[in-house]
Amino acid sequence: MTNGFAATSRLAKLAELEKDVFDVLVVGGGITGAGIALDAQRRGMKTALIEMQDFAAGTSSRSTKLVHGGLRYLKQFEVKMVAEVGKERAIVYENGPHVTTPERMLLPLYRGGTFGWLSTSLGLRLYDFLAGVKRDERRRMLSPADTLALEPLLKKKGMRGGGSYVEYRTDDARLTIEVLKKAVESGAIAVNYTKAEQFLYDEKGRATGVAARDLIGGCEYRIRARQIVNATGPWVDTLRELDRSKKGKTLRLTKGVHLVFDGGRFPLRQAIYFDTQDGRMVFAIPRDGKTYVGTTDTDYTGDTAQPRASREDRDYLLAACNGMFPELRLGERDVESSWAGLRPLIYEEGKSPSEVSRRDEIFVSPSGLVTIAGGKLTGYRKMAETVVDRLAASLRADGRRPFSPCATRELPISGGEVGGSDRFAQFAKKAAASGEAAGLATESALRIASRYGSNASAVFERIARRQDSGDVAGLSDEAYGMLAYAIEEEMAVKPSDFLIRRTGALFFDIGWARRNMAAVVDYMADALRYTDAQRAEYAEEAERELIAASEI
Repeated sequence: MTNGFAATSRLAKLAELEKDVFDVLVVGGGITGAGIALDAQRRGMKTALIEMQDFAAGTSSRSTKLVHGGLRYLKQFEVKMVAEVGKERAIVYENGPHVTTPERMLLPLYRGGTFGWLSTSLGLRLYDFLAGVKRDERRRMLSPADTLALEPLLKKKGMRGGGSYVEYRTDDARLTIEVLKKAVESGAIAVNYTKAEQFLYDEKGRATGVAARDLIGGCEYRIRARQIVNATGPWVDTLRELDRSKKGKTLRLTKGVHLVFDGGRFPLRQAIYFDTQDGRMVFAIPRDGKTYVGTTDTDYTGDTAQPRASREDRDYLLAACNGMFPELRLGERDVESSWAGLRPLIYEEGKSPSEVSRRDEIFVSPSGLVTIAGGKLTGYRKMAETVVDRLAASLRADGRRPFSPCATRELPISGGEVGGSDRFAQFAKKAAASGEAAGLATESALRIASRYGSNASAVFERIARRQDSGDVAGLSDEAYGMLAYAIEEEMAVKPSDFLIRRTGALFFDIGWARRNMAAVVDYMADALRYTDAQRAEYAEEAERELIAASEI
């Protein structure tokens, strides 16, 4: 049985796109596009979304993986941004506690460093106020002894203490997928590997649709819509050029790189936010037995689809780590994996990459194309609300019926029906019992329950069915359940979709990805009926991604 977001239903969904005129067509399947599609569909707009790569394959799977309030923006006096995205953190968490987790962050303070004791105390207090932080998550100022007790690896020389505050750790790609799944559950159509190649216009020059190419099968589809949204992140200027409306403000792409270390080599107890010698801020975050560090911020002009970490990026982050954690003496051989992502910032004359604002802006072209540029992962829901408000006004002006107001503030995303964040741990423990009944070890069952939330039962059901059928496929029960679910419920088309965007394994458990890659290719080739050429191409693509992640 397939549903509207199964990989096996792609062709049927592409055919559906040609049959109707949509109220809204979103081009771009990252977190911004996903948020817009969900908001628009929930308000009653007939909505479609296309993505030329896999969903979340661009910036939305390559961030620092934090839903954070942007403490550093207080230094740039962007008070409104801090207030808005700070409050959005709690909303994102409440609507999807299975993909977002509160994380105490420690900001160590040193003699001669960027942050002083008094300024940090006042700044964190202001941050708590602006972001509406809950009482138990408010800032604490710490003595040097207390700071080192929390994280003994920190540099001791010159320490003046620390500030502790809460951020939210997330799986950015899974957050995007869960938002999209909710949009599809609500009636939207979303298809990956479908590239908008040409705009369609009426006699007045108004954009009325796109000619899009299925990059898997090669066929062209003409998709009609009353409103078109350009939410393509690093590609927004490319789409504006296609519309002949690239004027005024333009994008400035900057690259951010992260390195991953095994927790045994970098046994970080506590997430750290620290300043470097050149004034940049870097995160070091423990996650599932690993520690990851990032990010860099440099201008980028290379291949937008395939940004890669360079040796200079690696050396910069290693130097930053060894400066803050000198006893570790980390070297290039200690780097297990890495990733690089692009920030689609709005160009500002005379500013360095780190100084450029992360604010979002909306541009409307003479053809009516609505472009959303800039912004942060944390603010995706609010950005979507602003865009869809504009779409609703335009559609009403064209004679369409009034639409419902925004309803995403208290709308759980797919997998988020767990009784609220306060009950999530209890929910996961209870759900894991079903996984154990399906034959999984307690640790595996809890891992799936925690990752998939209220969708965990669908993963466990597939595992139980597999055991009944005797299907082996060279995969563990846990891997099989996640892979079958990704194909049948999350439109995973290629092995790299599963290994990177649906599980994060290529970044955070590259050994697991390496061991399972051949079995994943075999299973997907059979389930999705790859041709021999497709099988070879997708296997090679996954191998390239593995090499790029593991070798700098």
